[in-house]
Amino acid sequence: MTEHVQNLINGQWVEAGGDKLDSRDPANGELLATFRQATNSDVDAAIAAAKAAFPAWKATPQPKRAEIIVRSAEILLKRKEEIAQLMSRENGKPIAEARGDVQEAIDMAFYIAAEGRRGWGHTIPAEMPNKRMYTIRQPLGVCSLITPWNFPIAIPSWKSYPALVMGNTIVFKPAEDTTLLGKRWAEVLIEAGVPAGVFNMVIGHGAPIGDKLVTHPDVRMISFTGSTRTGLGIATKAAPLNKRVSLEMGGKNPVIVWEDGDLELAVNAVMWAGYGTSGQRCTACSRVIVHEKVHDQFLKMLVERAPKLKVGHGAEPDSFFGAIINEGQLKKIDEYVQIGVKEGAKLECGGKILKDGAYAKGNFYAATVFSNVKPGMRIEQEEIFGPVISVIKVKSYDEAISVANGVQYGLSAGFISKDVNLCHKASIDLDCGLCYINAGSTGAEVSTPFGGWKNTGNGHREGGPTVIDAFSELKTVVIDYSGKVQKAQIDNN
Repeated sequence: MTEHVQNLINGQWVEAGGDKLDSRDPANGELLATFRQATNSDVDAAIAAAKAAFPAWKATPQPKRAEIIVRSAEILLKRKEEIAQLMSRENGKPIAEARGDVQEAIDMAFYIAAEGRRGWGHTIPAEMPNKRMYTIRQPLGVCSLITPWNFPIAIPSWKSYPALVMGNTIVFKPAEDTTLLGKRWAEVLIEAGVPAGVFNMVIGHGAPIGDKLVTHPDVRMISFTGSTRTGLGIATKAAPLNKRVSLEMGGKNPVIVWEDGDLELAVNAVMWAGYGTSGQRCTACSRVIVHEKVHDQFLKMLVERAPKLKVGHGAEPDSFFGAIINEGQLKKIDEYVQIGVKEGAKLECGGKILKDGAYAKGNFYAATVFSNVKPGMRIEQEEIFGPVISVIKVKSYDEAISVANGVQYGLSAGFISKDVNLCHKASIDLDCGLCYINAGSTGAEVSTPFGGWKNTGNGHREGGPTVIDAFSELKTVVIDYSGKVQKAQIDNN
């Protein structure tokens, strides 16, 4: 049954004012949902509702705000399978990964809810007698949350929960490819008891409404996950307005396989990190940097196994990876493969759109491996966001680190070796926000800071205790009970 999705504004489902759009299963084209493009007027209404709801939500005790988040986790637990099954259809990822996506939101809820009683400040010793100093955290105000399609429940949870527990109000824009899952997220929060106006949702493509979500004078903070190009554009527009911006953008993540590394572990780790979610993760392994002594054996093992991975509908339990999110992304992947061939890389396997039989109506791409990839090639430098792995041969540790760090991104990296000392050295030398030793490039947990260096991000982190920094203001409180004016250093010297 096809659903119709509307904006959520001030606790009411309201029809958007723009063109008709739809959401389809990327594996077979089945129509799942219809909706209309949100307009700037819709965004204005959502921001106005969030602004009006802010004073009461800010005044709600932080432990009480956290209780609502706990209730949302309980709702997600009950609806986990239902939402996961929908995700395998609207997003295309295998059902096991879809369940993990929902579970990550559940884990995030329980983790962030603890901030309801743990959003600590600090007491600070004063240099003068009869004086007390301490810090507190307070909410920012209205936050625009803009999320991608690849983790359509997990990433909204990374942003919504810390924003809510710290007392902010929200205007949420889910990706247009996963609009129905955006509605499910909103339903969970409403059922949990988030008050009207505290959480609002506008739907559709980002281009028509993006400027309004970023530049509206009542928006205090923008949290964005998506492409580097779009993220840097947001930063450019927000900077003159002195708005807080949290950006999580692209990656070109390496795994280094050293000469003493466990090759069985390495191949399995690389295939999971490179082909899981069809390579559509910002942390996906797209480059494998292999020591020359084990390069040929590693490449042989990878090329033998990659074509055997089951590519199919996400609802099929034995699918290793599923459909590409849409036709445009499918074509982009294939264009990069052709670029790699023209650049002189050797196409070892894959490199084609799957069109026959069960693949005929969907957006499927074969597991692809390139060898003879050289630093500086476009397929080595640019984010492809698909099931394409480039293998690069190196002779020395310094060369491996140089190649790994020689891109504009710095999100995640893996290092596979039995040399404990070298593993510790690599954890320091790799330019990345997430470093995995004897693992691939994926697998972040909610209790750890998530984010990257260079053009991957702008310093904020999602997950872990540091996520609270992005969604709160720090205030220093000074109390002088001496009964007289006490001069500080600047007045006494």
